Amino acid sequence: MQRYILIIFLLTGFAFSAFAQNPVSPTNPASPLKKSKADSLQEKKDSLKSKPFVPKIGGIKIYHPDSTHSPSKAWHRSVFVPGWGQVYNHQYWKVPVIYTGLTLLVVMYRFNQSAYTEDLAIAKYRERGTSPNPGDKYYALYQAYTGYNDQSINDAVRGYARYRDLSVLLFAAAWGIQTIDAYIDAKFKHSYSMDTDFSVKVVPTLINQQVNVQSFSGAFIPGLKVTFTLR
Repeated sequence: MQRYILIIFLLTGFAFSAFAQNPVSPTNPASPLKKSKADSLQEKKDSLKSKPFVPKIGGIKIYHPDSTHSPSKAWHRSVFVPGWGQVYNHQYWKVPVIYTGLTLLVVMYRFNQSAYTEDLAIAKYRERGTSPNPGDKYYALYQAYTGYNDQSINDAVRGYARYRDLSVLLFAAAWGIQTIDAYIDAKFKHSYSMDTDFSVKVVPTLINQQVNVQSFSGAFIPGLKVTFTLR
């Protein structure tokens, strides 16, 4: 009898202990699985995926390769006629720049050659100790140079000769530069994608000479300025 009472007592205690425990359930307010309102809002915010920022790109001109554009044809044309290769490359704005620079160099050559010839004639008169007769070609110039000594006239002759030769070299260099420019532009169009971050600019300019090489022609001489821009 006592054994049965003990068994009933143990079963009753076990039942009470089972009811005393909180079941793990979302519907139970005390359950650890019960989500609060703040947790739900946080999960909702975290679930929203932010879109990556992509800047809008506009106004950039892209040059795509053109296999039909011939670099050989471009530089061959510029070799024979300055600016013809630039026209072939549709770089029309470069044509007046090229001809302006070449024209200035021709003017520079003719001026220095004329001055060199005149001063050389006066220097030869001084060297021989004679003078031109009235009515001769260099008579007026000889009279105008009476205030200059022989050394000054000889320096002027050498200066004009130097600038004359320099103008020839610059003319040849300008011709070569415009040929190379035509080839490079054509090569980019033929083989590469090139945007407006790269450009080549050729403009006429004045070069300031050093004091020890200046002469009657002035302190500045014309030249060409080539600018490569990479932004």
